[in-house]
Amino acid sequence: KRGEISNFQYLMHLNTLAGRSYNDLMQYPVFPWILADYDSEELDLTNPKTFRNLAKPMGAQTEDRLAQYKKRYKDWEDPNGETPAYHYGTHYSSAMIVASYLVRMEPFTQIFLRLQGGHFDLADRMFHSVREAWYSASKHNMADVKELIPEFFYLPEFLLNSNNFDLGCKQNGTKLGDVILPPWAKGDPREFIRVHREALECDFVSAHLHEWIDLIFGYKQQGPAAVEAVNVFHHLFYEGQVDIYNINDPLKETATIGFINNFGQIPKQV
Repeated sequence: KRGEISNFQYLMHLNTLAGRSYNDLMQYPVFPWILADYDSEELDLTNPKTFRNLAKPMGAQTEDRLAQYKKRYKDWEDPNGETPAYHYGTHYSSAMIVASYLVRMEPFTQIFLRLQGGHFDLADRMFHSVREAWYSASKHNMADVKELIPEFFYLPEFLLNSNNFDLGCKQNGTKLGDVILPPWAKGDPREFIRVHREALECDFVSAHLHEWIDLIFGYKQQGPAAVEAVNVFHHLFYEGQVDIYNINDPLKETATIGFINNFGQIPKQV
């Protein structure tokens, strides 16, 4: 509020307080998508339309998708009565999401391959364009509500395929290499990071960042406030929702642990 620390530092502090750490891909620091403009030659940081709506989770960025998630929640029925209603069956941060963003850099390449069973994913599903990743997470893909990781604001190297990994070809014949950047990055990963960080620290984001923090770390994370904010995830993503030590069925125990490991965890409520 007084401008004595940067928004970046503030988000890192919150992530740490909420138990997120670079040492655990399953609970990696989570950062927000900031921008909604990946088409302009120049970014206008004074125009609110340049930015994503920080008051709403990724699933609620467009009216169409929002309506579908609301319907899913309203119509939810579980015959066994074990799974409460939820909007999202996928998470905004998981080991797979982190590894897929950082797949061009070691040791994350090996981690990605291990998570994928020894091979790269289908090229069409790999992270290869910032613009396409935004549209997938905010609009086009009902199974994708992922947010960002801190590296998007300081590490240009993860956007380059410096090791020349063979990441495959998309169905349209495009060979995957470096990540495709928005026009305002001028084809330069360092410029992308500079502008993206500038956007994170700008006045508009400073004025609205607390709204996103409420969703991820605060009171809109669970309970009635989360329902109202269309921010309810599968119950196994929440800390303390399941007592793993008291599951008597070993198969169910393994499946539950696997689910939590693969699909991500909600941060501790701060």
